Amino acid sequence: MYVALRDLRAARGRFALVGVVIALVALMTTLLSGLAAGLVDDGISGLRRLPLTHLAMEPDSGGTFSRSVLTEKNLAPWQQVDGVDASPVGVSFANAQGPDGQKVSLALFGVAHDSFLAPRAEARAALDGPPGLVLSHDLKDQGIEVGDELTVAGSDVRLPVLGFTYTGSYGHVDIAFTQLATWQKLFYGESAHGRFSAVALRAGGPAADSAAFADANRAAGTETLTKTASYAGSPGYSGETQTMTLIRGFLLVISALIVGAFFTVWTIQRTRQIALLKALGASTTYVLRDALGQMALVLLAATTLGAGLAALLGFAIAGTDVPFRLEPGSVLGAVGLLVALGLAGCLVAVRRITRVDPAGALRQVD
Repeated sequence: MYVALRDLRAARGRFALVGVVIALVALMTTLLSGLAAGLVDDGISGLRRLPLTHLAMEPDSGGTFSRSVLTEKNLAPWQQVDGVDASPVGVSFANAQGPDGQKVSLALFGVAHDSFLAPRAEARAALDGPPGLVLSHDLKDQGIEVGDELTVAGSDVRLPVLGFTYTGSYGHVDIAFTQLATWQKLFYGESAHGRFSAVALRAGGPAADSAAFADANRAAGTETLTKTASYAGSPGYSGETQTMTLIRGFLLVISALIVGAFFTVWTIQRTRQIALLKALGASTTYVLRDALGQMALVLLAATTLGAGLAALLGFAIAGTDVPFRLEPGSVLGAVGLLVALGLAGCLVAVRRITRVDPAGALRQVD
């Protein structure tokens, strides 16, 4: 690494320039990772927080609640499985109007008051009384208070606000809990006939893999999805995830091309130096180790700097309306990929090093 460190000191300007470019790519990649995680969390945070492990839905619904319609006949087999808690849940989107005329978009979750989906005592108490709504805590910022009445569009049913809770959102819409019977009336009117969207399941330990679990699934005529698999049914989830993944992929490829091009040009400029080292007895392995070490140092320093700046920016915008959430795993993964692809982009330069003729040094040295 002696020659590599000497080159880094002697050509500070060149390495600083390429380091800034790599740092900017790392900054953009890390910010996109945070935005992607924030968008995903904004779309499924409410579903993620529910204390369920699986959802039993109508076959081929793909985790989309609007495509799934179940009845008590589908629920009964699940309620007989040992080690599995089963609770019906209805999910739909609705618009409502507050007392001052403000418009409110809601993701309505209809649950029974004694459901495990409402683990807090105050939520159970609120859902055990007259029809009403338990809203996401975020809706407080819109000036809605406990006791206000919201008129649900389409049905013109007026429901009082019973309380607030940190429920999150679904499909980028704030969640509102209501009684299952109230949800059925809002969504189906007088012809509900006990219908709901899915059966929420809480399976402990090996219960989810037991034969009884599979038998209940067949007897109920349902398709079971894990909580993670059901995220794909959230509106926009798949498209947002694929778009962000594609953009990050392009950035990583661009980074590899930039680094590869820089070190290729740098190696061409150092051809006589490399040939002279070989003529003096340096092995090809030594020269390669020296060059790869130089590349790794620049990549690690630049990507770490870029990722660190992105983390600071993330903390700065975390309290705003921009959905942003940094996950250590995704940040470390992005940094690792940048370094790995950057080194891969340097393979052209490495190949040139192996082909340098030591005799060229004797012909070119003055």
